[in-house]
Amino acid sequence: MSLHPALQPGRTAVITGAASGIGLAAAKRLASLGLNVCMADLSATTLNKAGAEVAALSPRGAGAVRTVATDVSNVDAVRALRDAAWREFGGVALLMNNAGTSPGGGPWDHPERWRTVLEVNLRGVINGVQTFVPAMLAQNSECAIVNTGSKQGITCPPGDTAYNISKAGVKVLTEALAHSLRETEGACITAHLLVPGSTFTGMTSRGRTERPPGAWTPDQVIDMLIERMSLGDFYILCPDNDVTRAVDERRIAWAAGDIVENRPALSRWHPDYRDAFEQFLRS
Repeated sequence: MSLHPALQPGRTAVITGAASGIGLAAAKRLASLGLNVCMADLSATTLNKAGAEVAALSPRGAGAVRTVATDVSNVDAVRALRDAAWREFGGVALLMNNAGTSPGGGPWDHPERWRTVLEVNLRGVINGVQTFVPAMLAQNSECAIVNTGSKQGITCPPGDTAYNISKAGVKVLTEALAHSLRETEGACITAHLLVPGSTFTGMTSRGRTERPPGAWTPDQVIDMLIERMSLGDFYILCPDNDVTRAVDERRIAWAAGDIVENRPALSRWHPDYRDAFEQFLRS
């Protein structure tokens, strides 16, 4: 399998949320493939430590890695990140809008957490797209944009409504981005929605030090990202050790069916529909 043109040695990737989890796994893998990597995260201290780990895997060492402390919710900070990437490496082939945070809150609680989750998870991706895409288009070279979504932004389970909304917004934005790039004459940028399954990261660990048996590692997510974006997939829907692709497809179909069948909202979790959902899942 040939890699996506944006993933070729000597080209440059910008990754937000790069100091840990999926972002750090992506930075390590891309550096090992010979790409320049510009890593962004909120904490300069944590980011610099992660940058040293990434540089150790690059054929060109520290010269191929730059770290830029960035608050993605601040558009001026994202513009500074863009300028740093162009200044250091002369362009960007891959933008991975990956920075995220949780928890948020339910429909009427934790308004401050709501604000943080929406500003980072959704506004941060909007800032990345609106800041980088015009400059990437002007390069006239084959590029890619990956936005990290979530299954919670598709099936919207009860619990963390703020997080669900932020990731649903990322899905809608990325779909529109893919369409607009496809319809723009001369554009040679692909867009991809990364939808991880259960993945053991600092954000999801909730104090645990050992990975649950059902969870994937961030490296497994990046393996699938590289494979599927190189094959041209837009929706990169990752399974995990507990949930197969087939189960995900049935859950997503049931969620869409709430509208078509005029069922109660989130009927998958409604006691009157529990048996019907289980039967649908097995069918």
